[in-house]
Amino acid sequence: MTHDRSAGLVETARALADGAVTSRTLVERTLARIEADQGSLNAFRIVRAEAALAEADAADKELAAGVRRPLLGVPVAVKDDMDVAGEPTAFGCQGEFPPVSEDGEAVRRLRAAGAVVVGKTNTCEFGQWPFTEGPAFGATRNPWSADHTPGGSSGGSAAAVAAGLVPAALGSDGAGSVRIPASWTHLIGIKPQRGRISTWPRGESFQGITVNGTLARTVADAALLLDAASGNHALDPHRPPSMDASGAARRDPGRLRIALALKPPFTALPARLQPAVRAKVVQLAERLAALGHTVEEADPPYGRIGLTFVPRATVGLAERVGEAPFPALLDRRTRDAARL
Repeated sequence: MTHDRSAGLVETARALADGAVTSRTLVERTLARIEADQGSLNAFRIVRAEAALAEADAADKELAAGVRRPLLGVPVAVKDDMDVAGEPTAFGCQGEFPPVSEDGEAVRRLRAAGAVVVGKTNTCEFGQWPFTEGPAFGATRNPWSADHTPGGSSGGSAAAVAAGLVPAALGSDGAGSVRIPASWTHLIGIKPQRGRISTWPRGESFQGITVNGTLARTVADAALLLDAASGNHALDPHRPPSMDASGAARRDPGRLRIALALKPPFTALPARLQPAVRAKVVQLAERLAALGHTVEEADPPYGRIGLTFVPRATVGLAERVGEAPFPALLDRRTRDAARL
């Protein structure tokens, strides 16, 4: 892995606005990092080198003319379940997929904020596993340890950000697909409410379970990307009121009341928290208490969340399998899960 890391999202946006660096320079460096690390990390499914450089040149012209937008000229990545005009959306599957004609709403909003999308990151088939590997592209590796997965299903985005290939990236999350990779690669991952970041051209993804979210190395960076990507398509069924995540990130939170919950929420199947994981969570709780926060162990009433989650997830998967242009190429595990 290269030691030349991108700066954070906030820092990069500020440097571009101040004229300290050009977008083309940043995108060239980003593409060089991706090329150097792709063989070891395998974070990207698609790299938009030529298109990204053209978009960087256009951003530099705007910057020189005095135009300022939140992410003008900043290179970012998106997960390969989001439509990027001119590129295929394989969602982790094998086969030759046709390029889509329009950006998905989340990507459209990133572009409206000025971002340069340098590529689409790897994900397991239809985002169904907590790891990022499959017959379509092999295995994505964790930048902290090549012997480990970065988690999933947004593991490609997490690996790209954690390795410093890009300042931040979009992922998607139904049952932890942003939060698991964030945890396993030392990132900040946000799964917002439904509709905060549009999933259009799907009004709901996986029966409303899955939403788009952000991965970054700091809270401020994750908040800035959330603000830039947030908003709705006219036909979105979920339309939460606007918010200022960056402003919230800048506020002093004061002393917090924090619940320490050690019981897994998915009660449809037996689950046991691994001792090593439990020890680290307790260690963090103790550190938070030492900082002056109130930490109390709690047993949230999860109810039948597992029983309601499983049918929605499997129906959503079956819908995706039914739409797949090359069902014979799907991983056996995918076909088995869809039959549930």
